[in-house]
Parts: sequence; structure tokens; C-alpha cells
Amino acid sequence: MIRVSNLTMRYGRTEALAGVSFSVGQREVVGLLGPNGAGKTTAMRILTCFLAPTAGTATLAGASIASDTVAVRRNIGYLPESVPLYPDMRVCEYLAYRAVLREIPRRERAGAVDRAIERCGVADRRRQIIGTLSRGYRQRVGLADALLAEPPILILDEPTAGLDPGQVREVRQLIRELGREHTVLLSSHVLPEVEAVASKVIILAGGRVVAEDAPARLRERLEGKSRLLAEVRPQDCAAAHAAFSAVPDVSAVTDTAAVAASTSAGLDRKAVPPARAAVLTIDVASGRDVREDIFRAAVAAGVVLRELRADTVSLEDVFVQITTKEPNA
Repeated sequence: MIRVSNLTMRYGRTEALAGVSFSVGQREVVGLLGPNGAGKTTAMRILTCFLAPTAGTATLAGASIASDTVAVRRNIGYLPESVPLYPDMRVCEYLAYRAVLREIPRRERAGAVDRAIERCGVADRRRQIIGTLSRGYRQRVGLADALLAEPPILILDEPTAGLDPGQVREVRQLIRELGREHTVLLSSHVLPEVEAVASKVIILAGGRVVAEDAPARLRERLEGKSRLLAEVRPQDCAAAHAAFSAVPDVSAVTDTAAVAASTSAGLDRKAVPPARAAVLTIDVASGRDVREDIFRAAVAAGVVLRELRADTVSLEDVFVQITTKEPNA
């Protein structure tokens, strides 16, 4: 649905995009990530025909941004980071006006406005003046505008900016639902948000694509070793440490209870509540699955193993390592 080839954008001597290429499939939700100045917003403005690139090409639903900009605009719904709204209009009036601009047939406009208002959770504000809305509700109105004509492609720049935690969850769920019917390209600085909704992420840095893959596969590529977290009773900590350290391929066992104890050593012992559990971090250099070995070692040592789970690399770890080249980030 979206094909970008060697997209380049220069502002004088500054190169905002330097040969960016990527693709987004039909009914795919893709997250566009990158630090400030990476070129995310520039790329989105080019794809929505607000800017003309210095070089390169892109097509959206088969329409070229160079030769068929009208068709491109008909095929997309765009939510910019700063939503341009008319503050003196009511929500329903504004969306009805936008429905006319989007060439929605007259007999379908009222239904399109009602559906967009319901889907974006602004039904209780439909008669309110836009200028009196909170930033979060303005963001919702902008998203309703993007959905009015049911375009095949949605381009969302920071769709949850200004929303409270409850609203963020609702928008995440909405984006998941939209991905069943639309192709969605979204940018965000909230990495867990992208990981929760996107099937693929594209990471930009310095105007170039530095990574493109599913979040899980990106994590796997960066995991040089596997790590487990084992929860045991505090009184079993020493025995567990010794037993787990003796398991083949285990390179290190870190006793977090000991770390916590050293941190609180200078405090009044009466003020520090007794620990109810201890968590040990188990590093496995080879990457082999040693969970069964850990379980058997715990049984042999008489250790009560309350929990054993994998400690995976987060998308935030992936982002920092790729964009800053910090191996221990």
C-alpha cells in the first residue's frame, strides 16, 4: 500500500532525509520511530503531499506523490502532530464541513460524521465549541477527521499526544481495530505504545533507515545472551545462588536481595519491612534454554521456586542501542 524509494529531502545544506526506502503492506500497522530530528515528520509530510522531496519517489495505494497528488490525498487520512482545527466551530459542524471537502456524497455525510464521532469517543462533545476543548479532545476530533472518508491508508503523527492514560488505552484499541481494515503508519515517542499496536517498526536516525523489522525480531537480533528471572523465598537466596551458578551455560547469577540489603544498610532496621521474596537474575551466555535445568537444580537444593520467567529486551532497549550505538544502554 505504501512504497517509498530513496526518499531524500534537503534544506540548504541540511539533509533531513537521506535515501529513505521502506514499504508498508495492506492492513498493516507500522510504527515510525526515531529521535528528534530523525526525519519522521518530514517523511510523513512528504507522503501526504505537504512537501515535495528533493529526490526519490513514493506511491500510496498505487498513486504517485509526484504525478497524482489528488489521488494520494483521496487515499489517505492524515493526523498531524499539531492538529489544525477551527476553534470557533462546533465539533459536529467542523466534521460536517470536512465531509464536504472530502467529497463524501451528501446522503452519506451525516452517517460518516456520526460514525467518526462515535469511534473517536467525542459523542459527548459533538455540540461543544472546539476552542473550549482540552488538547486531548482536540486530538480526538483530528482523528475523527482522518477517519471521515474511510480512507485505505491512515498516517498518524503522534496520535496520543495530550491524552490521559485512559484515553491512550482507548486510542490504542482503536488503532488495533483500524488495522483490520486500513493500512496504518504512525509515529510516536512512546515506545510501549508502538510495541502494543504495530506489527513492524521502522527506526530512523540521521535521516536514514537504521532498522526495519517486527519488534520481536529486533529484540532477538540484539540479544547476545538470554536472561531469566527467578523468584525464591528470602531464606533460600544463598542456596539458590549456589545451585543456579552450577548449572551449565549459566554465566552469572545476580542476587537482587543482596543489592537491596546493601542499599538499606544505613536505614533503621525497624523501618525496613522484611522481604517477602527475592529475585535472582540468571544470565545464560550460550542463549540455550536452561529453564528445566534451573528447575531441577532448585528441587535438588530444596529451594522453593516461586516464579521463573524470561527477561526480554524491550523496544526501548532496541531503540536506544540502534540510534545511539550504546551497547550497554
